[in-house]
Amino acid sequence: MPMLVRAATAADAHAVTETHVTGWQSGYRGLLPDAYLDALSVEDRTPGWARAIADGAQVLVADDGERVHGFVTFGTTRDADLPACTGEVQALYVRPGTWGRGVGGSLLDCALTRLAEAGCEHHALWTLKTNLRARRFYERRGWRADGREKTERRPGLVLHEVRYRLP
Repeated sequence: MPMLVRAATAADAHAVTETHVTGWQSGYRGLLPDAYLDALSVEDRTPGWARAIADGAQVLVADDGERVHGFVTFGTTRDADLPACTGEVQALYVRPGTWGRGVGGSLLDCALTRLAEAGCEHHALWTLKTNLRARRFYERRGWRADGREKTERRPGLVLHEVRYRLP
């Protein structure tokens, strides 16, 4: 299926949110509490994505002309221990029915290209420590865990993450 990777627009906010929520519910099932995943709501989260897109967040979507199949967000690193010229892939999600078809790789490649064009010489991202599928995805593309870990606490949820860098 041919995909166009393009900048997200306000009209994409609902589709980005659906992709985000279904990505969490399918990809993190068995890794995070079912009650938390089941409570995720597209309706509750769409306004946040609409604001982010309107405020100029760097969001690319993969679109086949009929629907959005994935998205990636990126920008400069939020990590104080990394050089300022480090780009960060902040989120990458693909609709579960589209997994394994190259959509995630295309989105990642486009984000890295944009980051390089913006002067980012290094790249980093964070992923769940227990998300072996995502870790293998990044490792196949040359990313390596750099030994840094962090814990993020949210109501009803604790996320243990590892940082990856692209040498």
